[in-house]
Amino acid sequence: MSLVGFISDTHGWLRPEALRALAGADLIIHAGDVGKPEILDALRKIAPVVAIRGNVDKGPWGADLPATAVANVDGILIYVLHDLHEIDLDPAAAGFGVVVSGHSHQPRSEERGGVLYVNPGSAGPRRFKLPVTVARLNLSHKPWIAQFVTLDV
Repeated sequence: MSLVGFISDTHGWLRPEALRALAGADLIIHAGDVGKPEILDALRKIAPVVAIRGNVDKGPWGADLPATAVANVDGILIYVLHDLHEIDLDPAAAGFGVVVSGHSHQPRSEERGGVLYVNPGSAGPRRFKLPVTVARLNLSHKPWIAQFVTLDV
């Protein structure tokens, strides 16, 4: 398993283009603001899903989602949280290779201190003039480079 799909901030809206962009992933990580549980059900038809709660994920189903999660992909630890500003650990010291977050709706990928930080952007309703995106990461080739897929909307 080496291809990981990242999605965030769907806000209850899962575009067919997002499903197509995530097809072939071995694992999908949803970095919060899912919006409704059916989103996760649809993603699970593609691959196993690791999902965390965002600030819009209310109600009993949202309460069942953890605030943070850890995925282990072929020995590479991925830390998942919704808002990167709320990180409460040193990812490098904790042994994480990748940190995935959402919240800002801004797609971004950068390496800091040996850790790749990825925000897949928002796959839900367009916000301001920001692109609507998901991301893919092939962990079998270093250096890791997140590939952003802009969804046609």
